[in-house]
Amino acid sequence: MKVLILGGYGVFGGRLAELLADDPDLELIVAGRSAGRARDFCVRHESAATMTPAVADRRDIEPVLAAVQPDVLVDASGPFQEYGASRYDVVRCCVRHGVNYLDLADAAGFVGDIGQFDTAAKDAGVFVLSGISSFPALTSAVVHELRRRLTIRTLSVAIAPSPGAGVGRNVMRAVLGYSGSPIELTQSGRPAVGIGLVDNRRYTIAPPGRLPLHSRRFSLVEVPDLTLLPDEFPEIANIWIGAGPVPEILHRLLNLLAYLRWKLRLPSLSPLAGLCHRAINTFRSGEHRGGMLVEASDDRGRTVAWHLLAEGDDGAYIPSMAAESIVRRTLGGEPPRPGARAGSNALTLGDYRRVFAGRSIHMGTRELGSEPRSLFHDVLGESFGALPAAVRELHDGKRTTVWRGRAAVTGARSLTGRLVARTFGFPVRDEETEVRVEIEPTERGEVWTRTFGARQLRSELSRGDGRDAWLLCERFGAVSVSIALVLRDGKLWYVPRRWRLGPVPMPRALLPSGGSFESDRDGVFAFDVTIAAPIVGHIAGYRGTLRRDDGKP
Repeated sequence: MKVLILGGYGVFGGRLAELLADDPDLELIVAGRSAGRARDFCVRHESAATMTPAVADRRDIEPVLAAVQPDVLVDASGPFQEYGASRYDVVRCCVRHGVNYLDLADAAGFVGDIGQFDTAAKDAGVFVLSGISSFPALTSAVVHELRRRLTIRTLSVAIAPSPGAGVGRNVMRAVLGYSGSPIELTQSGRPAVGIGLVDNRRYTIAPPGRLPLHSRRFSLVEVPDLTLLPDEFPEIANIWIGAGPVPEILHRLLNLLAYLRWKLRLPSLSPLAGLCHRAINTFRSGEHRGGMLVEASDDRGRTVAWHLLAEGDDGAYIPSMAAESIVRRTLGGEPPRPGARAGSNALTLGDYRRVFAGRSIHMGTRELGSEPRSLFHDVLGESFGALPAAVRELHDGKRTTVWRGRAAVTGARSLTGRLVARTFGFPVRDEETEVRVEIEPTERGEVWTRTFGARQLRSELSRGDGRDAWLLCERFGAVSVSIALVLRDGKLWYVPRRWRLGPVPMPRALLPSGGSFESDRDGVFAFDVTIAAPIVGHIAGYRGTLRRDDGKP
């Protein structure tokens, strides 16, 4: 099967070609305006599929279609917002030549008006699907899944690209084109207007049991979902969709530019695309991880949120995976039905699970407003049930419990480390000692009192909010550490993410660290805790086992 990819050596088209390159039954025509770049791309990529470079300009696509005669054309060029009066020329040519058509458009107007070709596409026996990307294909698949769990009245979507993935120039041009401009929304069940990249919110993307992304600032973006979802799901009264690029300082500069354009009625910011493209790709910082959040609420205060986390380079492929899935299904004899429409219902979340398989892409849901649960169950969400049995028992949280056992203690080696350990009540010398741990549920969370021989260590645990959302906050006197609970290799790991001295946030460079985890050792609760800090070094370490003291009521 021949697949012609317009923009085939670009950011999204190139990744689609890479995704499909393992199939020997495909011929991939990597097309663009530069013969050299198309050729270099094909040479660089080893492929089981036949990979052929081609020169193609979307403004004169007719001779290319006549010469190549592809089965499917995928338009991954863009920006679709700037195609003007001839924006559907490629679609018309595909229908005329009997070529199936897909695009990765995220322009609301372009995707929303694709239905005008429905009759012609059906007569030609081809499918014409627009918006086969994260928006609206993935968002729609998630909304369908969440709709089974509650009646959605308010919907918020946040996408967090990895700083390591880079941003294409065309994407930057499209974003700047609507920055500071009115964007149609649905609020309180009525048409409303927001301002692109001026309206902001903050979310934390945290699939249960995974290391969450750091809290991010998200800004309103123009995507097809804002107009498509109200038609498909009329019960949804409020919809907001934003993107959260990092580093945040550059994001805030984009917010400022958008605000100035809005307030001063300035012309389009698109001419700044080159400068902003260089800046955001040069000054990359932060974790090489990305993600997505779809949060749905009903009128009764219940909220269900779907979280997606993608590690490393895997997240950069997600926008191209919907097209990958449809091409593979077409090759396998299961093409979409003929006709022209937006890609809202092109795929299910099950389809995405199949293309995500084998990659470091993780999904999960979290629910608020349901029955009260223990502190650890709240933070871990649906992954709480996957904890080892002994660990799950200790964190049951229903009533005060006492646990006893023994621990091997490793004390601090430096004078500073010993002073810090004494200040907070950590064990200070190497020894084998008895351990008693009392866990008392409170209105805010839990109080843990650990006794090592004659030394006592007390801390207060609570669920974080705001920038600490979905983190466990543990306070030792004036110091509070926000900790991610990560389920990995059959162990519950404690990973520090942020910390404060009183109400003052402290630098991450000085964040206390350590490889601390809990596990089940032959049916017995086992712990291995290491506490260290930059400059200070090792503060304390203790490992051992605990058994429940059934003498405590």
